[in-house]
Order: sequence, then structure tokens, then C-alpha cells
Amino acid sequence: MPTSLNARLTPILTQALTLLLLLPLAASAQPATLFENAPVITGDGRLLVDADLLVRGDTLIDVGDAASFSLPADTTRVDLSGRFIMPALIDAHAHLGYQSPDGWGADYYSRENLLGNLRQYAWYGFAAVLSAGSDPEDLALSLQAEQAAAVAAGADDSLAASARFLFAAGMGPPGQGPNDAFLEETAVVSARTGMTILRAVDSPVAAIRQVREVARKNIPFIKIWVDDRGGSQDKLPPDLYLPLLAEAMRQRIDVFVHQQYPADMPPLIEGGASGFLHGRLGPELGPDIAAAMARERVFLVPNLGLGELRREAIGRDPFLQPVLPEPVAARLAATGGGRLAAPPPDPARDAPLETSLRHLQEAGASIVLGTDAGALPDHPFGYAGHRELEIFVRLGMSPMQALVAATGAAAAELKQSDLGVLEPGRRASFVVLAADPLVDIRNTRRIESVYLNGRAIDRDVIARSLRGAR
Repeated sequence: MPTSLNARLTPILTQALTLLLLLPLAASAQPATLFENAPVITGDGRLLVDADLLVRGDTLIDVGDAASFSLPADTTRVDLSGRFIMPALIDAHAHLGYQSPDGWGADYYSRENLLGNLRQYAWYGFAAVLSAGSDPEDLALSLQAEQAAAVAAGADDSLAASARFLFAAGMGPPGQGPNDAFLEETAVVSARTGMTILRAVDSPVAAIRQVREVARKNIPFIKIWVDDRGGSQDKLPPDLYLPLLAEAMRQRIDVFVHQQYPADMPPLIEGGASGFLHGRLGPELGPDIAAAMARERVFLVPNLGLGELRREAIGRDPFLQPVLPEPVAARLAATGGGRLAAPPPDPARDAPLETSLRHLQEAGASIVLGTDAGALPDHPFGYAGHRELEIFVRLGMSPMQALVAATGAAAAELKQSDLGVLEPGRRASFVVLAADPLVDIRNTRRIESVYLNGRAIDRDVIARSLRGAR
């Protein structure tokens, strides 16, 4: 780590730790709010009908029937009759920092743009997002520490009113891993910042060394690429990824895998991978792989929307327009070049995906929401997650199963034990909807308000800043 950054990061980490230790005392001194009279989708598969949430500070104190709560005398009541409450969402696969309202690529990567991406996620009701293997490690650690300090202090600023920033260190064959275009952009950012983004693995010794270096930085996640990119790159082979996985398990680091072919999944499952960031649903991902994933508790991100949304004139969607500058919305609304205003259903394409997804569900494998937003231009943060939920339901998941994939399951797989489920002791990070998403999953779009860490974010301010960013 550069000396100047280390000097900056150390006091931030110290401040964050101190504030976190004082958090219970601070929360108990804050007024309580009772959100009452609304169905609550808890995030773990349950629905509480006509329920209440008691919040103090940033914490959920009680969930259920307020008649059984011990209400503080200073409790403020918020009547949510006719509304619906669900946990704030989590995106387990994205690439932050490279996409801005003005364009995509290394020229846009900065702390400020990262923060803008996180604020866009918050606007769409997301509590956290994992940026998978494409960030300068020290810059990412610094931003994480600053955000943790802001949240612990109860700050009312852009750091606190943003989705939680998670990231994974990236590892692959030397100079390889991300798609060819993205690979060039990450190299530019790495050279400009002087910070590590992609760690080269060219021998078992190097694999072990790289994992230990990541462990020393207290980075809890690693992403590896096992993909030859259609012959343009080398695929990380088993004699390198198996010792990497073994050392990661010793260091208690979760390894997430970008893989291209289901045939690559069994040895990765047996070797100790924690999850797959590209589902590759289809005939080759059948019951045997699904059973192995369930047995070894390996999750899967289907990651279906990236291809679909690129065929659609998404700039016409009123749910996307509020966060886009007008020229960008107009460009994405144009048809032609492969984009259609309303692509017709394709049952033949969907059928093998439905079958594969059903195998995973029948086996009890963990399915998690992820979008790959940011790895290519024009796959908008947050918006893509809601569209992914719609695809899940179209392919046979119930709305409740889709929502669990985006909340409780995602929180569990990313080790975010304070998010994802609305239960006492967790963060008060939730979304208030105007219509029931269990009746129609598209009702996740009907956002009335978003609360992160007990505070309502100002969605109007966020939208204006995103539309006007230059």
C-alpha cells in the first residue's frame, strides 16, 4: 500500500472501529419509530400480514405485532396502511466505477464515480452490492472504511445514504481474466492509481502467495476467472485454482468463480468454491451439478439479464429514465443496432433455462441475485437488478423465491449478517412499496421510500445528481 494512502487509511479504520464499538450506546439514545399496519416480506421466505417494524437508530428492535412490543415513550408512528415492506435488495455481482452517466471506461473510474454508482443502487432500493474483481484494492478499502465510519456516526451524507460497498480481489492468469475490452480498462486504472486490481496466478506457489496477501489486507472475497474468452485468453487450470481454493479456505476467504462452461463446475465445487457468478443455465447444468452445489453449499448467480437488456430499447422505460441524463435516455431509447422496443417472448430460448433453474431449486441449491452491471456499457446499476427479478419469475420462480434470492440468500452468501432479513438486531434497511410484489414481481418498481440504516434516503436529490452529473 502506498505510504500516503496507508497514512490516510489508518485513522479512518481506527475511527470506524471506535464508532462501531460505541454504536449500541448511541442507538439506545436515539428516538424510536414504529412503522405500522403493512404486510412485511421478511427476506427469508416469510410474509407477516398487517405487521409492524420498531426501529431505533439504525437497528430493527422488533418485527411483528406492535401490541407485543415494549414501545419507548418517545416513539414516532408512521402509518403504512396500503403499503408493503420488504428488505432492501443486494446485488452479488457487479463492476462499479467504470460506468458513469457520461460514458464507460477507465476515464470515468474514480472515488466520486464509485459513490455515484452506490447512490444509484440506493435509489433502486439496494442496501449492498459486490464489485467483483475490478477495483483498485487500496482505493476500495479506503472507501469502505470511510463509508463504515459515516454509517456508524449516523452521518446524513452521500456516504451513508448509499448502498454498502463490497468488493472482491481479482485473480487469473497473468494479464487475463475480465472480458477483453474490460481487461484493457482495468489495466489503465491500475497503472494510473499504482494499485493492484488483478493478481497474476502462474504457479501453485504464486496462487498461495496471492491468497495470503489478500488475507493480510483483510479482504474477505476473491474472484477467479476460469474462462478462455472464446480462445482469446488462457483458462485458469485446476493445477492452479485448486491450491488457490485450498489456501483460501485456510484463510477463511470466500472464492467466487466466473466460469463459462458447466463442465468446469464440478471440480470447482469439490475444490471449495463458494459460488458461481455466471449461472450458465442450460442443458449441461443438470440435476447432478445442482445436487453437488446443494451438497457443498455453493451458490449460483444466474446472471441472465445482461444479454436480454442489450436487445431492448431500455431508455423508454419510465423506471430507468429518472436516473439518466436526457441524451443518454434518448440514445438507449433508440431502436436499431439489435435493440428492439419490445423484444417478443422466446419460449424456445427460455425452455432449457427453466429446466436448469428447476433442477437447482429441486436440489435446494442457493440461488442469488447478481447482474454483472458495469462490466460492459449500458447495463444500469440497480435497474438491472429489478429486471433480473422479473426474469427469475418468468422462468418459473415464485415472486417470494425471487425476493429471497435478492435479500436473505444474497446477504447470507456475502456474509452480511446485518442485512437481507427483517428481524430484530439487523439493520433497518428496507423498502416501502405502493403495491404487492408477491402478486406481481414488477411491483418492486413501485418504490415509495427507501430506508438505509434507519434513515430515509432522499431519492429526488439522488436522481437529480445522476441526471445532471458531468
